[in-house]
Amino acid sequence: MQKKLVFPFTKDKLKELHAGESVLITGTIYTARDEAHIRMLEEYDKGTALPIPIENALIYYVGPSPAKPGQVIGAAGPTSSYRMDPFAPRLLEMGMAGMIGKGPRSKEVVDAIKRFGGIYFAAIGGAGALISRSIKKVELIAYEDLQTEAIRKLEVVDFPAIVAVDPEGNDLYEG
Repeated sequence: MQKKLVFPFTKDKLKELHAGESVLITGTIYTARDEAHIRMLEEYDKGTALPIPIENALIYYVGPSPAKPGQVIGAAGPTSSYRMDPFAPRLLEMGMAGMIGKGPRSKEVVDAIKRFGGIYFAAIGGAGALISRSIKKVELIAYEDLQTEAIRKLEVVDFPAIVAVDPEGNDLYEG
């Protein structure tokens, strides 16, 4: 049975989730990949506010394809998460609730998830067209020049994912 989650919510709610569980996510999530992470943290280090509210945020590692007529977004399959491993511990420390991507995470990221009470969800690679059906609204937030890697705010309904690393550090990929 799939658990239904509504984002945003506090990290205390994440403690109820366990590696291997299927979830359906509804609510607001943000997109960002490596180039957006680099720019976001460089600007933050210079004293600029982050372009998204990071506290309890969920970031989806995706570079969606352009929307076809009548769609809000094109295929939106997950990007390999290891590319964001250099940035994830810092964002978790800043209050980010978690991430959605595909593939295993580094020991440093798993340790940060455990230390800061975060979570990592895996989305199904190769299912971009199916996942895009869960995305009901898209808003460009920052870095339009990065095109598909720009930061976007997504409103999702029943976005399918699996808990890959839970707040206790249990790692589906290590099981």
